[in-house]
Amino acid sequence: MDTGHRFLDETRYGADVPEVLSDQQKGLPQPPLELPPTPGVPLIPLPNPHELSLPGIDLLTAINRRHSLRLYRDEPLSLDELSYLLWCTQGVKAVTPRPCTLRTVPSGGARHAFETYLMVRAVAGLEPGIYRFLAIEHALQLVKPGSQVVRDVTELCGNQKMVELSAVTFIWTAVPYRMIWRYNQRAYRGLFLDAGHVCQNLYLAAEAIDCGVCAINAFSDNEFNDYLEFDGEQQFVIYCASLGKKPAAAHARGGAAS
Repeated sequence: MDTGHRFLDETRYGADVPEVLSDQQKGLPQPPLELPPTPGVPLIPLPNPHELSLPGIDLLTAINRRHSLRLYRDEPLSLDELSYLLWCTQGVKAVTPRPCTLRTVPSGGARHAFETYLMVRAVAGLEPGIYRFLAIEHALQLVKPGSQVVRDVTELCGNQKMVELSAVTFIWTAVPYRMIWRYNQRAYRGLFLDAGHVCQNLYLAAEAIDCGVCAINAFSDNEFNDYLEFDGEQQFVIYCASLGKKPAAAHARGGAAS
C-alpha cells in the first residue's frame, strides 16, 4: 500500500475500525482558539472590516472571473484591502461561550486550526517583512522584518516568479491539535479540506479589488517550517497563495489557469 492509500486507510471511519476516544471525549481541556501573541512585539491594528469602503462584486461574476494569475502589476495594496482579504479568509465573526470562533470560512466542528502569515512586499503603511495575522484581535504582528523575506519565500516556493512579483503572499499554517482534540487522526483530512475553503475565499474576494491569486502547493515543507521556526508537527505550513494587482493589459490568464 502506497503512502496516499495508507493515509486514507488509517484515517477512515468504518465498522471495522476500533473506536478510540478523542481528547475531548476524555474530558481534556481544548487547546486555545489561536496562538498567543509574541510578548514584547506590538500589535498593528487593521482597519475595521465592517467600516471599509471597497467596491462590491456580484458572486457569479467573481466565480466566472476567478482563475490562477501569476503576473501582477507593481502596485501596492492598501491597508484597507489587506484588512478586507484577511477578514474574508479568516475573519472572526463571533467567539461563542463554548468557546469556539465563528469565522467567514467553514471548518469541521468550528475547530479553525489555521494561523495566517503574510509575506508582505508591497502594502501601503507596512514595511516589507513577514507578519502574523491575529484573527480574534484583527491585527498584525511582525515576525521577520526586511525585504530579504521576499527572496527567501520565493526560494522556499521553488523560485516561482509569482511570489517575487506578489504584493502579498499568504502562508497558512496548521496547528493540528485544535482539530485532533475532537477528531483524532481523522483531523488531518479536515485540515486539508479546510485549507481549500480558505484559499477559495481568497480567490473570490480578490476579484472585488482587481487582484489575482495563485494557490501554491509546491514549497519546501521542512525548510519552510524551519524558516518560520515551526517544529513541523505541532505547527506546519499547509498552503500558500500569491496575490497582487492584475496586469493592466490583460485581466488575461497568466500561465496555466486552474
